[in-house]
Amino acid sequence: MQGWCDSPLTQKGINDAHSAGKRLTNKHFDYAFHSDTMRTKRTCEYLLGENQATDTDLKPKELRNFREQSFGYFEGSDASQAWTMIGAKHNCHSFKDVVENYSLVETRDFMKEADPFGDAENDAEFWSRVKIGFDYLREKIPDDKNVLVVSHAMTIRSIANLFDEKTPLFPDPDNGSVTKLTVDGHNFTVDYYNQTAEDFDY
Repeated sequence: MQGWCDSPLTQKGINDAHSAGKRLTNKHFDYAFHSDTMRTKRTCEYLLGENQATDTDLKPKELRNFREQSFGYFEGSDASQAWTMIGAKHNCHSFKDVVENYSLVETRDFMKEADPFGDAENDAEFWSRVKIGFDYLREKIPDDKNVLVVSHAMTIRSIANLFDEKTPLFPDPDNGSVTKLTVDGHNFTVDYYNQTAEDFDY
């Protein structure tokens, strides 16, 4: 469980970034953002390096609001062991158990509750941060612009599920997958989620 901890991209992570860039090679981006982790900064650079439709002088900007959920005390832990600890009080033994018996909201609240130092983000704290990021994009980006945002698995899954409750919560989003949102004022539509197919119309 990585969360706010950062580490260099593995070779697989580098390959996934290049692969996503190739799948989006003909998609023009007017703006590009990444969270404040080195792994998303590098992913964004590799992705744009494969892009043939975007101006080469486009400079990605850091937007910390789209960083990964904070797992607090559990960062760096084996995920299976961590979720056994987090869910034990609620008769759950895995992330999937918590989601299926409660909800995605409770996964964050239960994690905060189980964190002996209280450092993990609960649901309210997580969304307070992410929604500020969306407010920034709506205020700063003109209409009819394409925006690339490089973020993290749990954050992407949570955003997609917020705006479309039919978004499948399992399996985890693939590294290098693409999710598209259309923003119309305060209305958000999930056009597609966790897409990795080479022949998909991005």
